[in-house]
Amino acid sequence: MEAIMYRKALILFYSIFLLLIMQCSDTAMKPGPIDPPNLTPAQREVITASNSFAFNIFKEIVNNEADTNIFISPLSISYALGMTYNGAEGETKEAMADVLGFAGMDDLEINESYRDLTKTLITIDPEVIMEIANSIWYRQGFEVEQEFIDINQEYFDAYVAALNFNNPGAKDIINDWIEEKTHDKIQDVIKQIDPLTMMFLVNAVYFKAAWKYEFDPDDTEVEDFYLSGGAAVDCDMMHQENELFRYFNDNFQAVQLPYGDAGFCMSIFLPRQGHPLDDLIDQMDDDAWSDWMGNFTADTTIIKMPKFKLKYDRELKPDLAALGMGIAFEPYDADFSRINPEIDLYITSVLHSTFVQVDEEGTEAAAVTVVEIGTTSIDPNENLMHINRPFFFVIHDQYTDAILFMGKISNPVWED
Repeated sequence: MEAIMYRKALILFYSIFLLLIMQCSDTAMKPGPIDPPNLTPAQREVITASNSFAFNIFKEIVNNEADTNIFISPLSISYALGMTYNGAEGETKEAMADVLGFAGMDDLEINESYRDLTKTLITIDPEVIMEIANSIWYRQGFEVEQEFIDINQEYFDAYVAALNFNNPGAKDIINDWIEEKTHDKIQDVIKQIDPLTMMFLVNAVYFKAAWKYEFDPDDTEVEDFYLSGGAAVDCDMMHQENELFRYFNDNFQAVQLPYGDAGFCMSIFLPRQGHPLDDLIDQMDDDAWSDWMGNFTADTTIIKMPKFKLKYDRELKPDLAALGMGIAFEPYDADFSRINPEIDLYITSVLHSTFVQVDEEGTEAAAVTVVEIGTTSIDPNENLMHINRPFFFVIHDQYTDAILFMGKISNPVWED
């Protein structure tokens, strides 16, 4: 087979997970046991804004990480920054609102929508494990505005605790919380605590679901997967033939694999040969996504896709600054006076760690975002979709139109 000159790619949603979760398809099969939630205009606006943020942050990371596997949870990032947003004021608040897509919305609408989205996501499909947890850890003796704590407890159900950050065991307490909430999939995120660190705002997302139509392990075979430079590597290629929702056009092939009772699904996008993956990713925005989702139709589909398992870590400060949130990272310009009006505070770090495993049974994924606050002192067989070259996929909820996870990969590694 001719070598394929694409960058490595893998997307796992929306959210989601890119978070953000999005509708699998306007025509997707909706099982009887699940009743689509009735979203208010404000909730819909927040989800749309969150999905826009998902596309923007993902594209920014892809532009800065060529030929690497990428897996993020826009949902997790959005939640962590959403809690932080409740402490911002002035130009800092405006910049965060613009990046997160909240410009023109009031704080109550935003916070209520986060709360309601959480309730929807964790209950929408009884066959899927979907968990969202938030926490705030602050330096013992550091005074935090009670309203900031109250808001994040009420709308984000945040666990709040004061810790002696000077104690070497403080980071272990936070890391243990992260490990518990991600079912041991993400560990040791916080390596040390700087003497000027005043607070950590942490979100954790955990997702585990079996495919609605599982792959037969006996059909899995070792096959070639073609990297961006043209070299072939071995991968465990899964096989399945089923009636699935798909969308094939001149630029890409796409298929949707539902989980559980079909409340969530993974949408996989494979560029046609000669169409670079990153160019397809660059096209993603609200209009393109809506158009793509509206064109999926059910048909008998043969799908061959690789198993993969990986971890991903990234410091998101440069990406968020490039999107317009730079003021929040400036020691003397940032305004987080709604956390503490007496001390100059700014965001010193936005750490993002993820895990994903995709195999014959289904998908397990986890993500953690830690905001640290410091101070200054076409294939010829149209029924066959053979995913043997770089692709991206999205895991998303088909009722709330939110995105959970997003990623990019070209080498389907299986990391133990």
